[in-house]
Amino acid sequence: MPPHSSADAAASTIEGAELGVRPRRWAAWMLARLGWRMSFAAPPGPRVLVVVYPHTSNWDFPLGILARFASGWPIHWIGKHSMFRGPLRPLFLGWGGIPIDRSRPGGFIEGMVEAFSSRPVMIVAIAPEGTRSHVNCWKSGFYRIALAAGVPVGLGFIDYASRSMGILEYINLSGDSAADMARIRAAYAGKGGLRPEHAGQIRLADEAGAPRDAP
Repeated sequence: MPPHSSADAAASTIEGAELGVRPRRWAAWMLARLGWRMSFAAPPGPRVLVVVYPHTSNWDFPLGILARFASGWPIHWIGKHSMFRGPLRPLFLGWGGIPIDRSRPGGFIEGMVEAFSSRPVMIVAIAPEGTRSHVNCWKSGFYRIALAAGVPVGLGFIDYASRSMGILEYINLSGDSAADMARIRAAYAGKGGLRPEHAGQIRLADEAGAPRDAP
């Protein structure tokens, strides 16, 4: 059977909130032509923070954008502010991009928590590794945002070995970071990026055993 791209049926309303689901056939067609398939577990509510792992290649971005349009979900995504310079800025913002300057992190987490609190629908994707190169641990911003906002974390993935992408499941953080990250590690077992050696370790810097010089 030839490779194909398909998304699980997603609810257009969750808890009375319109998700604005409008799948784009052209995006699904392009993913199918590239040999990719999708599997998006329906979100448990209209507000979700999605982590995307592993992030090891520039190809992750166009694949992720195609998946966004193919699913039809109004997904926002976090990107380095340098991506939003020049003529591409309006395009990236229109595609749901939210620029972040990591050299000036003050207020970002608070702003995201406020956004989740004030909007009826908010789905945000973030790459917790923060880079395409290998890192010793994930950045903790996603954890602090999800915990403070009281929103579930979707475990998004791009697996080049099986040429599949989507959202594995959703978890509610307990506040016990070691236990939560252990569950996340187990869920991502077997998922590999285009350059597996670049995949970061699935742990936070304050976990026991995490290298103290981790970014």
